[in-house]
Amino acid sequence: MKNQFLVSPFFLDDRLSELEALAKPGWQLNNQALPFLMKLSRMSVIYKQIAAFVESSLKNGLRPVSIAGDCCSALGVLAGLQRAGVKPILLWLDAHGDFNTWETTPSGFLGGMPLAMAVGRGEQEMVVNLGMKPFPEECVILYDARDLDPGEKEAVAGSKLTHVHKADKLLKYIPAKQPLYVHFDTDFVNPEDAPAMSYRADSGPRADEVRKTFHSLAQHFQIAAVSLSTWNPRLDGDGRTRTVCMELLNLLIGE
Repeated sequence: MKNQFLVSPFFLDDRLSELEALAKPGWQLNNQALPFLMKLSRMSVIYKQIAAFVESSLKNGLRPVSIAGDCCSALGVLAGLQRAGVKPILLWLDAHGDFNTWETTPSGFLGGMPLAMAVGRGEQEMVVNLGMKPFPEECVILYDARDLDPGEKEAVAGSKLTHVHKADKLLKYIPAKQPLYVHFDTDFVNPEDAPAMSYRADSGPRADEVRKTFHSLAQHFQIAAVSLSTWNPRLDGDGRTRTVCMELLNLLIGE
């Protein structure tokens, strides 16, 4: 399947202009000026563009690949999939669970909430703004999530998510005949290989292990959409993290 790319150079509603350099000829750039609104409304403006991009790509027989600075952007991808009538399994690859709500978060960080938002838990303003229906928890596979807050850990354990800790167990949980949406937060890669992360979590799968996993995913499953939450480019002085993470993305999507 031919890929179509969109780069949204934002971290939540803050511009992250360094990400613009990722855009190659033919890629789209979601680089609009945001209105002077409250934070969630500003983020919704960005994600509505992602949703429109995903819907258009799928309806034109293309695989949408969304690249942005945070995991909340995955809400836009999910909204676009719903608009296009695609009902995927969601594979969420992350060092964190992103399953906090206002009741469980110790920090109030919105970037730690998007998976909970997607399934109808906690903060719902952006979900409503995007016209999304809650994504079924039983259709979510959360891989790694080695760094969970206490209340978040309890919420994951009590949910219908499938939480997989080991790569060698992952593939057996993915239905072979159902479309797959892969959300790839680059911080799930071991920081020894990809250190330029704002929220580093020790340990995690090494890049070689991720390469094997992504090769298997690309070979054996119908990947309908991919989103990537980037490293922090301002911490990536030597470009090593960008190189590793973009190589992994290219392997996943067959570029």
